[in-house]
Amino acid sequence: MTALKPDDYIHSDFKADAQATPRDDVKPVNSAAVRPNRLSYVGRVAIHPKRAKGTYRNIKWAVMAITLGIYYLLPWIRYDRGPDLPNQGVLIDLENNRYFFFWLEIWPQEFYFITGLLIVSALALFLFTAIAGRVWCGYACPQTVWVDLMISLERFWQGDRNERLKLEKMRWWIPVRLYRKTMTHLSWMLVGVATGGALVFYFRDAPTLAVELLNGTAPYYSYVFLAIFATTTYVLGGLSREQVCTYMCPWPRIQAAMTDRHTLLVSYRTERGEPRSPHKKGETWEGRGDCVDCKACVVVCPAGIDIRDGSQLECIQCALCIDACNDVMAKVGRPQGLIAYETVAKQEAQACGKHEPFQLIRPRTVLYAGVLALVTTILLVAWFNRKLVEVNALHERNPPYVQLSDGSIRNAYTVKLLNKRYEPREMELRADGLPGAKVTIVGEPAGSSGRARVPTDTVREVRVLVSVPAADAAKLANRSTNFTMVLKDIASGDESSRTIKFESPEK
Repeated sequence: MTALKPDDYIHSDFKADAQATPRDDVKPVNSAAVRPNRLSYVGRVAIHPKRAKGTYRNIKWAVMAITLGIYYLLPWIRYDRGPDLPNQGVLIDLENNRYFFFWLEIWPQEFYFITGLLIVSALALFLFTAIAGRVWCGYACPQTVWVDLMISLERFWQGDRNERLKLEKMRWWIPVRLYRKTMTHLSWMLVGVATGGALVFYFRDAPTLAVELLNGTAPYYSYVFLAIFATTTYVLGGLSREQVCTYMCPWPRIQAAMTDRHTLLVSYRTERGEPRSPHKKGETWEGRGDCVDCKACVVVCPAGIDIRDGSQLECIQCALCIDACNDVMAKVGRPQGLIAYETVAKQEAQACGKHEPFQLIRPRTVLYAGVLALVTTILLVAWFNRKLVEVNALHERNPPYVQLSDGSIRNAYTVKLLNKRYEPREMELRADGLPGAKVTIVGEPAGSSGRARVPTDTVREVRVLVSVPAADAAKLANRSTNFTMVLKDIASGDESSRTIKFESPEK
């Protein structure tokens, strides 16, 4: 078989006359004819997708605007939590080990909530994939969104497909090519810098960090990570594009396990489109299919495939081929939907002259929805039952105990008091299960009876002395006695406890 050259893929001429349907002489980068003969990886073939117009393209524009708007603007939204806390709506506060999302706050010991959210996201992705295939990849995946943005900038500077192809044929030193290519890459770099800049704003107060980045006083690691994120966006979104989806992303290889015969997929209706051939005005449609072989579906595809070859790993289900085909069908006076979201079961039924309705509720979707609801319920129950005060105690090792002049036994502990409320709280420590025990917090006024004030939304570390009178100490059965250190929020009555040992002399 004759090897295909890059020119066979990217150099095309738009052919049209007054009678024939316009056609693009373009070859898909991974056609059914080429795929079986590929024995190894082949170099990237440049893809120059043509601009599509239609319903799904408009949906993609809307999703791009919403997702990029949220990403770039979210760090700048303010949320008042009180005088002692950051007022950034969404903040990953690594310095103080906290994560803020408006009224929600997650501490390091509550990281299981983040794990739970990731599980919920994965299950939701499974459910949507079972219903509509790679709908996430086609519309909302960050790689798809940024590639869409990069292609739009490329189209702004270099023109649509035919103009870009002409530009590719020019020598690199031709001024017009040099200018357009340079401006394209500069625009991509600016998008990368904006992307990296927006990401680092999530880790520190955005207005403060923005000023520091501009005047050169920001921490060095801010510049390092900004450069890493900017370069990553430029390379993956501007240069690699569909290669990331085809070779780097594992999801195309996994998602097939989530789909079945009743999953909605972007599909070419073979029974209606075949046999395909060019069509001239006035010709009859009898004995042939509706596909005029214009290849409009190929030239708009950002992955450079031919959807008429069937379901393919490279296809991200963006549905731009549906818009392109519907436009052609309208021009030739044929019904739209030659390429459409359809299930394999419905296609098989139509081939036999039967009707197969779309089945949303089926074992696969019920399973995913059920597990999703279960995990979500567990997370909500855990969240609404989370404690706003916590205590942690560590026995001091040396000495394990001290016997005072009156015969009483005293142990020392390092205790951490956690207050998750957005205001200072008065808290009290007591020792349950230790008869006659007296709790003293070092540094607090005499007579405070184990009470301490814990500042807003923070952890206070204190040294605590627990003393047991000689008479009560003599009644202890073992050298090490377990008791419960209890922390109580005096105002709300909330309590948290920790079991720890009290050491005493051998009997």
